[in-house]
Amino acid sequence: MASPENEEKHELQSPRAHNPAAPLDESFDLPSTVDLSHLISMIRRLLPSDAKVSECAIDSGSATDKPKAECGNKDVTCLVEGDGVKEMEYSDKHHDTKHSIDNDANQSRSAVEEIWEEYGCVLWDLSASEEHAQFMVQNLILEVLLANLMVSQSSRVTEICLGILGNIACHESLQEKIPYTNGLVQVIVEQLLLDDIPILCETCRVLNSCLRGSEGVTWAKTLQAEPLISRVLWIAENTLNPLLLSKIVDLLLAILESPTGVSSLLLPPLIKLDFSSLLVNLLEFEIGKQREKIFDRHDVLDLILRAIEALSTVDTHSREVCLDRRLWVLAKEMVELPDKLEVSNSCLTAAVIIANILTESDDFASLLSEDVVFLQGLFDVLPFASGDNEAKTAIWSVIARLVALFQEKEISQPTLHSLVAALLSKSELIEDELLESPLQSTSMTKIDPRTAAVKRIPDILLRWRSMNAEEEEDKLTFAPININDEDVDKLLEMCHKL
Repeated sequence: MASPENEEKHELQSPRAHNPAAPLDESFDLPSTVDLSHLISMIRRLLPSDAKVSECAIDSGSATDKPKAECGNKDVTCLVEGDGVKEMEYSDKHHDTKHSIDNDANQSRSAVEEIWEEYGCVLWDLSASEEHAQFMVQNLILEVLLANLMVSQSSRVTEICLGILGNIACHESLQEKIPYTNGLVQVIVEQLLLDDIPILCETCRVLNSCLRGSEGVTWAKTLQAEPLISRVLWIAENTLNPLLLSKIVDLLLAILESPTGVSSLLLPPLIKLDFSSLLVNLLEFEIGKQREKIFDRHDVLDLILRAIEALSTVDTHSREVCLDRRLWVLAKEMVELPDKLEVSNSCLTAAVIIANILTESDDFASLLSEDVVFLQGLFDVLPFASGDNEAKTAIWSVIARLVALFQEKEISQPTLHSLVAALLSKSELIEDELLESPLQSTSMTKIDPRTAAVKRIPDILLRWRSMNAEEEEDKLTFAPININDEDVDKLLEMCHKL
């Protein structure tokens, strides 16, 4: 993955301007097939300039006490001279020249950081290739990155290190190498404690990949510490940066979708910190943005809904989120949106969430029992589930539940009229669904929800026809929506036929 673009300012520390990798035609004359010796040279150039610091850091394996950049008996500063590096030493006894030397040291550090960033960005880009990343790992890139993360005082250097690690973590064959680098997992996870958007985004990217991998439990054991898991939720709750919010919610989604060992370690502390309520709060905020016609946050909205859907399927924790009445209202609002095209995935996920809620709450079903607009919204969502049989089944289960309630309940004449009009308006969609996949034969043990829904529609149409005849006999004139008898006959015939 290539290094990211500039991030916008937000309530955490404002990010520095992005220094992109220098164009290859200006900085490195790399051929299309990368010179592996040049790759080794670039990795070596990433080594921290103070050898004592890097040796001390790697040997100790400490992730909490970062040594200062200047340590040891001497203050060593690297001055760049062409392609080489020159060391300059000075003693504290030269008090009369100390101020001048300090200025020179600052300038030289800046020059060294610039060159480090150039090489780092090239390696970041190259590590997107599994072949190149494999070669880097074989040549100790993980140890070099660990050394830099433990001593770096530059946010940009830290971001680049994490970016390279994020690319390596995306390669399944290399992902497991990271935990076997002593101290690296702890150092990466602790970057969550920093207040820097690019660093936090790249940290989340590494964690997202690794928690889903074969060594996910190793990462979960480190992340489950209360200060770290609390920090994840704090960032999710407080950031105003859409990119960071999407990364942190994606991390939470990774926890929910990861193998059982990961979720069993991390879900209990998350639930203890009111995780389900936080997700609903985030959903409420994002839907508010949609109401304000702010349409550049669709990805965030979709991730939040996917996280809620995943939580609503966890046997031990589903009731807490499913019984949140705010979620009922918000999910229903998504399904009823008149224009669903731009947020189709979110509307589909909201419909599946409603199906999960109905397995936990009869109260919610009773609230929907006369809601014709909601039923129309469900039919409108069905085309978005093309190819996703589980989602389609979930939507049909909700439709079947509502149609059954309409059939069994004594509903008012206007409501029945609106219901029939709604079913007729969706008759082509129903026909397409049935033609695409014919009804399944009923079984004594299980009835397909689509079959159950379609078989109840004729009863509703005949009930309306009977009520309509009574209206004409009593010379009542209630007809807010014009219904064509021929359309009713067509839908009846289709339901009976199929």
